[in-house]
Amino acid sequence: MPASDAKVLSIDYDGRRFRPVADGSGEHSRVATYHQDGDLLWGEFTGGHARRGTLVGRCQPDGSLDFAYCMVLDDGRIIVGECHSTPEILPGGRVLLHETWQRHGAHAASGVSQIEEIPTSPPDAGA
Repeated sequence: MPASDAKVLSIDYDGRRFRPVADGSGEHSRVATYHQDGDLLWGEFTGGHARRGTLVGRCQPDGSLDFAYCMVLDDGRIIVGECHSTPEILPGGRVLLHETWQRHGAHAASGVSQIEEIPTSPPDAGA
């Protein structure tokens, strides 16, 4: 029996798009696009209260993500922080990420959130 019971997930995040799970905050309109090369992860996001944001970090063998992020909000505030995301595979194969995040500096805060993979459009049935 292996020494580690960590479940190894083979998730390729490259090109996947995510949005916050709808919670009534208006942040549901934020869209993030992830890119991946080996264990290197990076991405960009806009929408909601974020004029523009970026992230960079690593994908762990179990599919979890550790990254730093920065963003400029629509009111001009600059936010920096870090996040740990744990994946859950939904029926149909989409990914739900459970996030634990922490903001640093003048706008320090911490919390948990969820983002869900945006379904790709099915091929046009009439084509």
